[in-house]
Amino acid sequence: MTYKAEYIWIDGTEPTARLRSKTRILADGADLPIWGFDGSSTNQAPGKASDCVLKPVFTCPDPIRGGDNVLVLCEVLLTDMTPHATNTRALLTPVAERFADQDSWFGIEQEYTFFKDGRPLGFPVGGFPAPQGFYYCGVGADEVYGRDIVEAHLDACLTAGLAISGINAEVMPGQWEFQVGPAGPVEVSDHLWIARWLLYRIAENFGVSATLDPKPVQGDWNGAGAHTNFSTKAMREGYDAIITACEALGEKAQEHITGYGSGIEKRLTGMHETAPWSEFSYGVSDRGASVRIPWQVEVDKHGYIEDRRPNANCDPYVVTRLIVGTCCEGLEKAGQV
Repeated sequence: MTYKAEYIWIDGTEPTARLRSKTRILADGADLPIWGFDGSSTNQAPGKASDCVLKPVFTCPDPIRGGDNVLVLCEVLLTDMTPHATNTRALLTPVAERFADQDSWFGIEQEYTFFKDGRPLGFPVGGFPAPQGFYYCGVGADEVYGRDIVEAHLDACLTAGLAISGINAEVMPGQWEFQVGPAGPVEVSDHLWIARWLLYRIAENFGVSATLDPKPVQGDWNGAGAHTNFSTKAMREGYDAIITACEALGEKAQEHITGYGSGIEKRLTGMHETAPWSEFSYGVSDRGASVRIPWQVEVDKHGYIEDRRPNANCDPYVVTRLIVGTCCEGLEKAGQV
């Protein structure tokens, strides 16, 4: 007897990496071995030294093939078994371990847009639908497009055991969101990458593509982000730590903007529920701020913050590394751990 293992990895495409995968057949009970691939075809190696290594780091049930088949998320290594330059997970791990005592939790809101025949789902040929206003969390065939794909994706994520916590239709037609978390920095990132792969794979069955483009339609239409909710043990216990974390993010605002996804200036314009990319701000219940403190957090005097700057096309390994490093170091310096 055998089972199928779908090896999934992140390639070296710039400025935004893409997902790749291939299938290996293994004997029942066999451990997942390291594997290889042609890095010259994924922007990760030259043709004269093309071999790269896949190291399994996270496994879950395969909800598409079912049975004993699995999805296998891999890190990319060089042939000397050191991390490849594109391996951002390897950069996150030591930061997460250094600040593990602060017990960081993340919840990432992944927005995306369905496209078919070169236009967003719900957009008429050669024109535009009615202006934004009724699509967000809408219901009905005149407001919602692609729900069958979204429901299939949600069921697949649940079957895979991912930490998916919700879905909703977003502000622009054909635009949706799913949330992953709460979970630690490495776990939430692993689960998000697998959830993205499942989204692309399931949309294939419907002849639709899903894009993480941060500004899929120019003009008076919302962009697509990956709002990132974050807390530490100290933040969940006291409001002073909330303010310290916000101030720390402000001190390294440009470093974070640089790591929050390509094309961020097209989305963070100061319009459509964003703060300008070149300015940093935080505020209570303010969706026009860089970082929002939910109103209930101010009332309770403890909780979490929402960094609204990351793009839909961000690398969650980079985003969580930056936030943990910045906020946890700031809390450590302030003696609020």
